[in-house]
Amino acid sequence: MTSFSMEHGLILATIIFMLGLIGLLSRKNIVFILMSVEIMLNAAGLAFVVAGSRWSQPDGQVMFIFILAMAAAEVSIALALIILLHRKFKTLDADAAHNMRG
Repeated sequence: MTSFSMEHGLILATIIFMLGLIGLLSRKNIVFILMSVEIMLNAAGLAFVVAGSRWSQPDGQVMFIFILAMAAAEVSIALALIILLHRKFKTLDADAAHNMRG
């Protein structure tokens, strides 16, 4: 089995994170924004796993499990807000969200 260096793993994590950041900043649809945030969280998890693998420690994998749990909680709350926004304004445009009041 071939292994790759820590630098290659971190470069890959950086590229994936930047793709998520570009998607976050360029999209107006809330579903695509949510997907971009998920991509960014996965890139951070990849960086933790690569760093943990470099020093032969399980800490990176533990942090990745924490990131997955946090992402699941974030998705459940975000999907509830998306459903509320769609029912109230009949759109998924992020600019319409500023009209929501409690």
